[in-house]
Amino acid sequence: MKFFLNTEAKGYLRSLAEEFGESTNAVRVELNRLAEAGLLESENEGRTKVYRANKKHMLFGELHSIVKKYVGIDRLIEDVLSKLGNVELAFITGDYARGIDSGIIDLVIIGEIDELYLQSLIVKVEELIGRKIQSLVLNGQGFKQLNEEIKTEKMLIVWNDKKALWGRSV
Repeated sequence: MKFFLNTEAKGYLRSLAEEFGESTNAVRVELNRLAEAGLLESENEGRTKVYRANKKHMLFGELHSIVKKYVGIDRLIEDVLSKLGNVELAFITGDYARGIDSGIIDLVIIGEIDELYLQSLIVKVEELIGRKIQSLVLNGQGFKQLNEEIKTEKMLIVWNDKKALWGRSV
């Protein structure tokens, strides 16, 4: 999930071991298996070996699609955003944008929508995907202010001017 939900996600051995609460040896074994299969690529940044998804692998697109379906992002887009009205931009922040399945999806929507209708749709989608969705709705000005505050936060854009943009990060 870490590498195939957000295609820009990177990680190195110690940070991944800490993030997943596993030993470095267990994480090293899995990283080596995924790298040997060609699903991950690595590069050295100083003395640290950094891993990321190999987007050129012939199975990358399928894995990315499977992870989105597992998380339920495909349902979120289809069932919620497409029915709300004027959605200019929608993105996921927090754990899922970093590739961590925490069970809570943080969704930010920019536009003019019916927030009561949004909440009713979210309840239905939460049942379908088995995850909690926390939403924040902003107008354009509110987004500009938020954007200045969270420039360092990873964002996974899922909707832009009524077109789904899977896996593109800001």
